[in-house]
Amino acid sequence: MHSYDLTQWILFFFIYSFVGWIWESCYVSVKKRRWVNRGFMHGPMLPIYGSGALVILISTIGVRDNAALIFLLGMAGATVLEYVTGAVMERMFHVRYWDYSSQKLNLNGYVCLSSSLCWGFFSMLLVRIIHPPIESAVLKIPEAVCDIAAVVCLAAASVDFTQSFNEAMDLKRVLVQLEESREQIRKMQEKLRILPEEMLEDYRNRTAALRDDYRERAEELARKTLSKKEACLARINIKREEKLAQLEELSAKVESLLKEEIPSEISERVGSVIGTERRDALLAVRETLRKELRNTASRTDRNYLRIARHLRRNPTAVSTRFKDTMEEIRKALDTEK
Repeated sequence: MHSYDLTQWILFFFIYSFVGWIWESCYVSVKKRRWVNRGFMHGPMLPIYGSGALVILISTIGVRDNAALIFLLGMAGATVLEYVTGAVMERMFHVRYWDYSSQKLNLNGYVCLSSSLCWGFFSMLLVRIIHPPIESAVLKIPEAVCDIAAVVCLAAASVDFTQSFNEAMDLKRVLVQLEESREQIRKMQEKLRILPEEMLEDYRNRTAALRDDYRERAEELARKTLSKKEACLARINIKREEKLAQLEELSAKVESLLKEEIPSEISERVGSVIGTERRDALLAVRETLRKELRNTASRTDRNYLRIARHLRRNPTAVSTRFKDTMEEIRKALDTEK
């Protein structure tokens, strides 16, 4: 194998990232029966394939004439890369961009036997068939042109990666915030069990009415002819209104407890939580509700649109830590798998 300089390695990385993007986008698009611009980034590249190709080429430099070693070394190198990349991305974003948990003989869902075997076959295909003509073409490029092309590709990829990274961080922030919000609401509902039964029944009825209203408006929206962006924004606003109404309803109940004297039979139900302690607890709930209202209002349409684009490019993305919240986001943004 020829000894390459740095810019040639960079060009190989982008070439194979592009080839991987073509393969993944076509494969996923056929499965989804619609075009999917597959990948973590916006542009036509999948860095995992470019990185995998480089790992395979480097790990098989000394065994190019031995098919068995190409298979084994390429499989091992690419599998380690896939595991490390998957683990680091989940740790960083709380999202798995691929998940082999349902496959047999998988390791923590990041790699599995079938994917590793595919990497092995891809290694032989790459080293023996795909790479030689690409190598020949790249080596014919004048050094100055090669340097310019590498710099341009790196600059474009850096801009794209920065934007894509920010979208992934938006998704992480919203996942964490919504999960915390769900937990806070659950805890507040527990604390507000001291409400009179008629008030609790009224709250349950209003919450059920909100869910029914959301469902009806979502169904009506589905019947309308809207652009993808308009439909997405409409669903976001409906869901936001539902959440705000639920929080405001809880706030009203807290205020009613703070202003009105609680009957003695309710005091007996709360045991030792009486007087000042109970009022302090209600004040804490009120402050939490106000914070949740501010957080809900602060999540802008732009945040959600960026998340929607990110999830559409990554239809296999899942979150083991925030599974229910991820499904809630996908449903609201219409990016279900």
